[in-house]
Amino acid sequence: MVSEHSDTAGGDSAPLALKILVAGGFGVGKTTLVGAVSEIRPLRTEELLSEAGQLVDDTDGVDQKVTTTVAMDFGRITIRSGLSLYLFGTPGQDRFWFLWDELSQGALGAVVLADTRRLEDCFPAVDYFEHRHIPFVVAVNCFTGARSYGAPEVARALDLDQGTPVVLCDARDRDSGKEVLIRLVEYAGRMHTARLLDSVS
Repeated sequence: MVSEHSDTAGGDSAPLALKILVAGGFGVGKTTLVGAVSEIRPLRTEELLSEAGQLVDDTDGVDQKVTTTVAMDFGRITIRSGLSLYLFGTPGQDRFWFLWDELSQGALGAVVLADTRRLEDCFPAVDYFEHRHIPFVVAVNCFTGARSYGAPEVARALDLDQGTPVVLCDARDRDSGKEVLIRLVEYAGRMHTARLLDSVS
């Protein structure tokens, strides 16, 4: 995780910055979420979809999408005084997955965005974080016109480990996105604390 250290005269705790990944399938709303919650102008590495990419990018259900993230999105949000989150949005296509290992270094946890119209697209992200023991929450981006499912139904469909949070959200809405991030920080904090206690017991 990313941290900022500074000596303070009164012994106050130093400001803390945590690294969070935002992952999920192609066109699920990762760039939108980072842009909606970021308090700085987000860094985006988007390129127009090309004819060559049509052979490898599955655009079913996201026909109106014209750009794609080719490296990462980056944003920052302050949760409370002294606690900031650095957000790294991952590329969604398989051919850019070599970047994931680099981006995941030092991450506190991850948000896996899901679209119930293409739920299978988030399976690879779920598997990635489960196998690397990186805490994550699944955030169901509630697209207009999509059939609504409850959190327990999504958890069963994704065969999530017991206790993995599933939340419903609107990636376009800052408050909704912030609630997802707070839920992740709380969950990841509990997971890291439990692992620390296990290691010393």
